[in-house]
Amino acid sequence: MKVALTVWENRISPLFDSAGTLLVADIEGHGIKNTRLEPFDCKSPFSRAARLAELGVDVLICGGISDFYANLIEARRIQIVPFATGAADKILKAFINGHIYRKDYRMPGCEISKDRDTSAL
Repeated sequence: MKVALTVWENRISPLFDSAGTLLVADIEGHGIKNTRLEPFDCKSPFSRAARLAELGVDVLICGGISDFYANLIEARRIQIVPFATGAADKILKAFINGHIYRKDYRMPGCEISKDRDTSAL
């Protein structure tokens, strides 16, 4: 599975729509096979969704994201875990261990039910 996180200074970028870098991780089982940083300087919503698909991303973990971007990404069958906050390495480990929906990994005031599609977990 390939997971992408929007990052800014080793933390989850607060807004997907303006994020400039992705941390892309290849996950096998409960381990990280490798990680790399990818530039994400696409300007249009369509090119951002296309870039994620081009990278083979299965799951996107990000901070806030507008509905328009989210709809384009989900149309490419990429699962979105929005409203994440914190150090990118901690968030990635929380995702791998199934703890991504804990309140301390969410942006203030943003809660997502674990009932949401978690098939990639």
